[in-house]
Parts: sequence; C-alpha cells; structure tokens
Amino acid sequence: MASDFRSASIQGGVADPRLDTSIPHSARVWNYWLGGKDNFAVDREVGEQVRAADPQIIEIARACRAFHGRAIRFLAGEIGIRQFLDVGTGLPTANNTHEVAQRVDPRSRIVYVDNDPLVLVHARALLTSTREGATDYVEADAREPETILAKAEQTLDFSQPVGLILLGLMGNIADLEQAYEIRRRLVGALAVGSYLVLQDGVSGREDADEGARRRAEAGDPYYIRTPAELSAFFDGLDLVEPGVVSTPLWRPEPGTKPTALGTYCGVARKSR
Repeated sequence: MASDFRSASIQGGVADPRLDTSIPHSARVWNYWLGGKDNFAVDREVGEQVRAADPQIIEIARACRAFHGRAIRFLAGEIGIRQFLDVGTGLPTANNTHEVAQRVDPRSRIVYVDNDPLVLVHARALLTSTREGATDYVEADAREPETILAKAEQTLDFSQPVGLILLGLMGNIADLEQAYEIRRRLVGALAVGSYLVLQDGVSGREDADEGARRRAEAGDPYYIRTPAELSAFFDGLDLVEPGVVSTPLWRPEPGTKPTALGTYCGVARKSR
C-alpha cells in the first residue's frame, strides 16, 4: 500500500482539498476494522489504538455488518419495503443496502448519505442499480436532516414507506439531545408504515469506555451511550421482536449461537 490509497483523493485528475489524510475518519476506521483497504495510516493507527483497549471491537464491527444484512432482508423480504434511506453509509463493502434489497426485489430504490469525501469518490461503486430500481448518493451531514430529505426525495417517494438505516451513526453526534432530534426529524418525514433500523455502541464495559476515550484523543470521537439512552431512539415507534438487544442477538441466523457484545440495535415501525 505504498501510495496509501492516495489515488482515492483524486476526482477527474484533481485532488479533493477536503480529504485530509492526517485526520482519522470514522468511516475509514470502520473500514479498517472490517478488513478493508480504503483507509489511511492515521485511520489504521486509531483502529489499532482502540483495538488494544477494546479487543472486542473487530467482532463488534463484523456483528454490526451481519445485522445490517439481516435487517435489510427482513424489511425487504418479510415486510415488503421497497425504499431505503441509508444515512452514514460509510465506504462500500460486500452486501451493501442496495445489493441486499434488490436481490429481494429489483425494483427497490435506495439513497445513500455520507459526508466523507472518500466515500463520495467511491459513490460510483454504490451507484450500480438494477434496471428496474434506482440507487443514488447524497453528500450531506447527519446534522442537516432537511438537506438529506430534500435531496433524497428526488429518488424516494416519501408518501410511501421507507426503511431508514442509521447504523453506527448517532455515536458521532456529541450532544445526545441533538442526536434524538435528528432521529425525530428524519422519522417525522416518513410515511406511516416506515421502519427505523438503528445500531450503536453502548457503554458499561471498561474496555469499551477506554476504547472510546482513546478514539476521542486521536481525533475521531465516538460517543457510546447506555442501553437505556439507545433504547430512547425508538420512543414513539413500535419495536419489532426481540426489541432493543445486543446486536448479535437480533434475529440471528438459524443454527448459530451468538453471544452478546457491546453494541445494541433495534428495528421499529412508524404506526402513527
């Protein structure tokens, strides 16, 4: 990796000035934990610092990715959702939202949202829809829900149910009340019958707390919350069984024997 993925900062032969390879970014750190190559030395350094403090983090990253697939298959397959708004999508990997949903129904329409220039460079990898469906990418910050909604409605029909995907996102918002408000504004714009899929890290383990501290010191803060604080993101919605649980325990694949990890998740329906 001699170029340290330098070519990723080039668009049309011009370097993207927003892509600072000296500052870690959560999407690239996460990519490193998942075994990806779309990251820089600073991201790998932070990833290893967190891993040293919290050896569970790699297992957590994989469990969260597996939950993503189960949740999308549940919504697209069992529920019949045909539209998805994936906010904080991160870098492309295997079984992205559009791939999972369009395997169930090629007509599925997906909008990805992220604010990392490197993700924008890779948007081309996401913008590969079936002929019957649609896939689009929005560059925006989660703190700008109205911007997200205004751009997403060019692809999605908000008069019909949407699956809103917020995975590992709210931990990037320092102020908890602001995080709750972002969730309220996004869900508030969705039709009855829409679903929220949310997952984030939780506090309470000494390793996790130390990992979060080291991550913040390195310049990539991630704010872990208590299980009760995370559960409050689903207030006013109807939780799907088994409710808010440790991520590996949400509807595990038949024949598996998952164990609890320091990450919680849930899926809930907007019924009013």
